[in-house]
Amino acid sequence: MPSLPAKGGGRDAAPHPAPKTPATNATHATPVSGWLILFLATACGLIAANLYYSQPLVGPISAELGLSPRAAGLIVTMTQVGYGIGLLLIVPLGDLFENRKLVMTVIALGAVALLASGFAATPGLFLTAALFIGIGSVAVQILVPYAAHLATDETRGRVVGNVMSGLMFGIMLSRPVSSFLTELTNWRVIFFVSTAVMIALMVAVRVVLPVSRPTVRPHYFELLASMARLMISNRILRRRALYQASLFATFSLFWTTVPLLLAGPDFNMSQAGIALFALAGAAGAIAAPIGGRMADRGWMRPATAIAMASVPVALMLTHLGTMGSSFSLVVLVLGAVMLDFGLTCNMVLGQRAIFSLGAAYRNRINGVYMATFFAAGALGSAVGGWAFAHGGWMWATAVGMLFPGLGLLYYLSEYLRPLEMPKAP
Repeated sequence: MPSLPAKGGGRDAAPHPAPKTPATNATHATPVSGWLILFLATACGLIAANLYYSQPLVGPISAELGLSPRAAGLIVTMTQVGYGIGLLLIVPLGDLFENRKLVMTVIALGAVALLASGFAATPGLFLTAALFIGIGSVAVQILVPYAAHLATDETRGRVVGNVMSGLMFGIMLSRPVSSFLTELTNWRVIFFVSTAVMIALMVAVRVVLPVSRPTVRPHYFELLASMARLMISNRILRRRALYQASLFATFSLFWTTVPLLLAGPDFNMSQAGIALFALAGAAGAIAAPIGGRMADRGWMRPATAIAMASVPVALMLTHLGTMGSSFSLVVLVLGAVMLDFGLTCNMVLGQRAIFSLGAAYRNRINGVYMATFFAAGALGSAVGGWAFAHGGWMWATAVGMLFPGLGLLYYLSEYLRPLEMPKAP
């Protein structure tokens, strides 16, 4: 088993240098090809989209299945809970099993769950399927560390940023796509379409990706125990995960509640109108490659401050103007773009930092990182639905600003004891 970070191992508790042997049989002696980056970005986007197809459809799904308005947030929350479970229990297997077969297996699980969602006739069946959609979507977080491993040290931020831009475009475009399809047909169709896409993607992964086997084979329960030790003892991982958690809770809250606001009496939008709004918000995904390049240039701290501060500012923007007016709609769009930009930029900055901690346990590091903030996302969705049901948009945004506010306070404490980014092994 690769060495793990020790509590007293230096100022930042960075891991001891990883073994010289790479974690997989892939090599990154030469820069990774552009077409392979494009494929990985596309695959990540298609898989990650499954997590968010239901987000703008909370209203029609809950109405047809008989979920109360207060429980409607569970439609999104269960998917995120499943994703968190997969991050903790499945993603670490990337350090244990051949990666290509593992990705195909996890995608297959997601495809079955998507098909079950399309046929669901009761809230219980749909929510159970949503849980497994989340678990099946963690194939993304096996592919991202794989891309990081292929990259050279000098280009790792750029490569991760480009792949993450595909992931974020998938997340952000999933909402308008599902809304448009629902406007033309009904909400079930998006789940059937995505099932077919996942089957095709399984074939593409089998054909395109090279075999990638870990050279170190620890016991599965050793993998899980090492994840807990990584989070407890590694200061860089812990801080970057909690920074992102504070933003992702607000991201999930915003995109769970804003469709309810737009469909309500102030704006009275159709699913097509909500889709156009979400499409405009997808512009924030351009932050991924920008964040990666800033990290490669050593601008980690100022870029983090800007990214984290942009999220509460985005929510404050949404209260300018009279709710329901054209001006208020414009500032809502601007707020959505700014929020998505801040979240995406900070995510890539965090991954650039944690992927420098050790190649031999990169999947476990990524699993801890992603699981931490997706747990916060599940909380944000659930609390957001409750806040909107009780106090409308004012309550929802007030709760939403609390999370990044706490995150910024935690970030400022870093100036008392600055982090030192280790060189990649």
